Amino acid sequence: MIKLDRPIIVEGKYDIIKLSNIIDTIIIKTDGFGIFKDKEKQLLLRRLAREKGIIVMTDSDSAGFLIRKFISSSVPPEKITHVYIPDLYGKEKRKTEASKEGKLGVEGTPENIIIEALRKAGVTCSESENENRQLITNIDLYECGLMGGQHSKEKRKLLLKSLALPERMSTSSLIKILNTFVTYDEFIAKVKELNLCE
Repeated sequence: MIKLDRPIIVEGKYDIIKLSNIIDTIIIKTDGFGIFKDKEKQLLLRRLAREKGIIVMTDSDSAGFLIRKFISSSVPPEKITHVYIPDLYGKEKRKTEASKEGKLGVEGTPENIIIEALRKAGVTCSESENENRQLITNIDLYECGLMGGQHSKEKRKLLLKSLALPERMSTSSLIKILNTFVTYDEFIAKVKELNLCE
């Protein structure tokens, strides 16, 4: 598993599944062209870019390049690293036929080629700069009533809104994002400020 120092942006959930077996970092999906209308996700990408920098790895077809261009237009060039998947022809295993252009996407690209594409783009691996810091965990969310409780969903929405984060976020993504933007102590202070703990 390769630990990356920045979040990586991909097109869809199958790309996330593929990369989750190779790299350790926050992986955000654009939902294909959904990014064009999703203002919350656009704000999240800009914020991630500003604070950490982002890596964009879209498919090598025309749709992938449109999405890449859209993200590039809203993020300063020094805050974005483009990783390009080479043109490989074929079809993904889960599909009955090849895509319109006949190219494999990120999900169908062999792991060694993805790793080589990261290397060629100059993406660096890192040991966490905050190796010794206390991380926010599932247990913390549970103890604060943010998961596993009767009103957990509403409480998570309130927390996300107060931190200017998208409300449609899975619990695992929430934990990764929280650990990117706030310290454990800041998280606890925010939860108390919002009266989320019972």
